[in-house]
Amino acid sequence: MNPADLRAVRRCALLAMYQFDLGGEPAHDEIARSLRDLDASDEGGRLPDEPPGRDLAEDWPGTAEQRKRGLDLATMAWEFRDEADEAVRPLVTDWPTHRQPALDRNILRLAFYELVHGGVPAKVAIVEAVELAKEFCGENSPRFVNGVLDRLWKSREGKSKAPAGGGA
Repeated sequence: MNPADLRAVRRCALLAMYQFDLGGEPAHDEIARSLRDLDASDEGGRLPDEPPGRDLAEDWPGTAEQRKRGLDLATMAWEFRDEADEAVRPLVTDWPTHRQPALDRNILRLAFYELVHGGVPAKVAIVEAVELAKEFCGENSPRFVNGVLDRLWKSREGKSKAPAGGGA
């Protein structure tokens, strides 16, 4: 997939994770249904029996394949959210997870998954997370996301370079 397609996948993943987060336990069936409804919509972005004025395409960007991959990515990243929150916690002592804006916290979770479990190069994951923050969040969010992920990456790099046995 080209970079533009991957960005669309990440947008969809972030929107799904945001819904998971706001809904408590993830409502995967409801979110998957909303994606299927969008794919069943007419070219105007409406379901056949839906009155004019509601554009489902505003809720879910991208093609059907990008939305499917985005939901898959969101599901995997959501499974590792506790691990992500734990890894970020010492880096943001003034901004615990429950105080972070929902979009910021889910961008961090998504990037954590891509960095640690998704096989995405760190620089790519960080740049993409910052771009999501620029697109969806407040003016301070890109700097916050970049700083947290940079420290997270550097702390993980330091651990991976530690001698075997953890000795000094």
